[in-house]
Amino acid sequence: MRLYPAIDIKNGQCVRLRQGVFDDTTVYADEPYQVAKEFEAEGAKFLHIVDLDGALRGTGANDAALKKIVENVSIPVEIGGGIRTMQDIEHRLNLGVTRVILGTKAVESPEFVKEAVDKFGADKIVVGIDAKDGMVAIKGWETISNIDAVTLALSMKELGVKTIIYTDISKDGMLCGPNFAQTARLVEATGMDIVASGGVSCMNDLLELEKINVEGAILGKAIYEKRVDLKEAAARFD
Repeated sequence: MRLYPAIDIKNGQCVRLRQGVFDDTTVYADEPYQVAKEFEAEGAKFLHIVDLDGALRGTGANDAALKKIVENVSIPVEIGGGIRTMQDIEHRLNLGVTRVILGTKAVESPEFVKEAVDKFGADKIVVGIDAKDGMVAIKGWETISNIDAVTLALSMKELGVKTIIYTDISKDGMLCGPNFAQTARLVEATGMDIVASGGVSCMNDLLELEKINVEGAILGKAIYEKRVDLKEAAARFD
């Protein structure tokens, strides 16, 4: 199971939200690239970056911070938030990002996902499914759709997508444990590489996620609040 330490960027700073609420923000660092360097030094093998401003506005808003992260680490980086066009994908990849995450666009335009996979390859395109009570949320988590997470994942699989990042919004930033049942349901129903996101609070949560055969787990607030020692976790799982 691969670990993905998370860096959420808002107004150029490294922050964390609670349950995806943009007004409920804690700033952890003014320079996200310094956090990225620390994560790499502690053994991280892959970084998960979210452009929160981009997710809300529908366009990349923190390119300078992203570029600085890529320039200062040697491990792969994935980015999500505000990626809506082929040019957006190409631009992020040209900045040195390893893969991009499509969220809202996957719900609104499945044909776009197919085109992206065909053009850039399945290793470069990941779909982020953010859900509340099993239903998919879009547009920076501010709108709940009428699409079930498993249904969306299966439709993405048909388009050639291999990897899904599954976030339970109600758990995000709450340090209350992931939604094991919904995540396991996704793993079993799709057979895809599922990366679990939201709610990890301790090493035991990671051990439980490993049992349900997720490809990876995103670690956010648990690292920032010192609930999980990244160095210890990276040595155990990666």
